[in-house]
Amino acid sequence: MSTSDGQVGETRLRWFGCVQMIDRGYTGERMLKIEEKRKEYVQWVSETEEKATDRVMWRASVLIPLFVRSGRLYTLLTLRSKELRTSAGEVCFPGGKRDPSDHDDVDTALREAEEEIGLSPDDVQVVCTLFPIINKTGLLVTPVVGFIEESFCPSPNPAEVSAVFTVPLDFFTSKEDHHSTYGVVGMSGLLHSFYFVDTDLGSQYHIWGLTALLAILVAVLALKKKPEFEVGFDSEDPLAFFQQILHRRISKL
Repeated sequence: MSTSDGQVGETRLRWFGCVQMIDRGYTGERMLKIEEKRKEYVQWVSETEEKATDRVMWRASVLIPLFVRSGRLYTLLTLRSKELRTSAGEVCFPGGKRDPSDHDDVDTALREAEEEIGLSPDDVQVVCTLFPIINKTGLLVTPVVGFIEESFCPSPNPAEVSAVFTVPLDFFTSKEDHHSTYGVVGMSGLLHSFYFVDTDLGSQYHIWGLTALLAILVAVLALKKKPEFEVGFDSEDPLAFFQQILHRRISKL
C-alpha cells in the first residue's frame, strides 16, 4: 500500500468512528454516541408520522460525497439546471425525492447521484446517514455520507445539472467567505451562506441554506474542527437542533 493509500484509509476509518482508530483527539466512542442519538431521532420521526397521519412528510435524500486529495478531505457539489421547477440554478448535493422502487434513504441518494452525475452506486462507500431535516419545500431530507474515489469523473445530466465542482471540506469552517443572518422567512435559526471560487475554472458558486448547513455539519463531525463563526448548533450534540427545527415545521403543517 502506498503512503497516499494509507492516508486515504486512515481518514476513512476516522470518519467511520472505529474504536481502534483513536488519533488526533478523534474517538470512535464520540461518533458512536452521535449515531446512537441519530437512531433515536429517526425513531422519533417515525413515531411522529404515525401519530400525525394527516400530516404527510414526503421523503428525499442527498448524497454527501467525500474524497481525499493529498491528505485533505473534499466534498462534491452540483449546480442545478436553471430549467428545473424547484431550486433552479442553486448549489446542491446530488439527491432528490424517494421513488417507490427505493428500498431506503441510501437507495434514494445513490440512485439520484447516478442519474444526476453518473456516479455508480458500486463506486460509493457509504459511511452513514445523518439527521433528517425538513427543507424549504417541506421535504424530509436524509443526508447520506459516502466516500468516492478522487479519480471520479462526473458525467452531468444536462437536464438536471449544469456544473459539478469540488470544495475542500475545511472551507466550511472558515469565516473568510462565510456570511450568516437570522430572521429569514421559512428558515429556522441561522441562514448560512458561502461564496466559493473555483480557481481552475474561474467560476464562483453561492452555497447557502440547507446545503451550506449540511456541509458545515459534516465538516464539524469529520474534521472535529470548530468553525470560526457561530453555527447555531452544538457540535458535540447536534441532535437537539435538528429535532427543534422538525418540531417547528411539523407544527405548521
